[in-house]
Amino acid sequence: MQKRALGRTGLSIAPVVFGGNVFGWTADEKTSFDLLDRFFDAGFNTIDTADVYSAWVDGHKGGESETIIGKWLKRGSFARDKAIIVTKVGFDNDGTKTGLSAKWIEQAVEGSLKRLGTDYIDLYLAHKPDIEVPIEETLEVFSRLKDQGKIRAIGCSNYEASELQASLDAAARDGLPRFDVLQPEYNLYTRERFEGPIRDLCLAEDIGVISYYALAAGFLTGKYRAKADTEGAARSYRVGDYLDTRGLAILGALDQVAAETGISPATVAIAWVAARPGITAPIASATSLGQLESLIAAGQLVLTDAQLAHLNDVGT
Repeated sequence: MQKRALGRTGLSIAPVVFGGNVFGWTADEKTSFDLLDRFFDAGFNTIDTADVYSAWVDGHKGGESETIIGKWLKRGSFARDKAIIVTKVGFDNDGTKTGLSAKWIEQAVEGSLKRLGTDYIDLYLAHKPDIEVPIEETLEVFSRLKDQGKIRAIGCSNYEASELQASLDAAARDGLPRFDVLQPEYNLYTRERFEGPIRDLCLAEDIGVISYYALAAGFLTGKYRAKADTEGAARSYRVGDYLDTRGLAILGALDQVAAETGISPATVAIAWVAARPGITAPIASATSLGQLESLIAAGQLVLTDAQLAHLNDVGT
């Protein structure tokens, strides 16, 4: 499978990233192993997770996803250097503020490395901005961790254009490593959080982009078309946000392109993100092998200019 350069990190990734937030939550350990085996068998190579996944589940404390990934790596089905592991630090966990201080990051990275059962993390992301910690302090500790070989590349998630620019300015001024990857929310419905100034900045600075919520919490699969369809869904608290006139129009466009191509709306939705300017690869999750086939197909689908234009127009 053709890989894509992830900005200036030196990493090359397949056109779809597996979202590991489901591991230990809506996908148990065995299912997670099966999903990862199939994903890598198909030629994909990147998994996204975070130290806080899945602290929102009753009885969980965070780190469950990393732990399952670590157990999968230990099985040895795929060599460690064939897997690109992305994890994140700095999101408040179970009501406890963590943030991006040097002290916390030095503690958190050790926990992630232990759970993942690895000596290094390929890509370590600041999960969200921390206005209480100078960006220089965060970049300095990331620099030390890179020098120690514990992380290979760094990036950020959920940063606005002004925040990302400030981090780039600080890195250049103080001779520190910069954020080479951005992880924003982006899909056919939610476009304003990436399109515009921050996409322009990423393109100008050659910053890799791995976007999350490619399927809008499952809405763009097409299985939620009325409020009643969301009852009992694990992400019902988000899916309902998309059930409006615009959301239903987007589903209609996905249905049309899916019929033309003979594949699922989910595959079309992911492929659309993968084809967008500035995007290196979208992140998408699956909790069954059937769902996973939509991700795999998206990595191989090339939409026509007419199909892309139709989807672009309906989403604006």
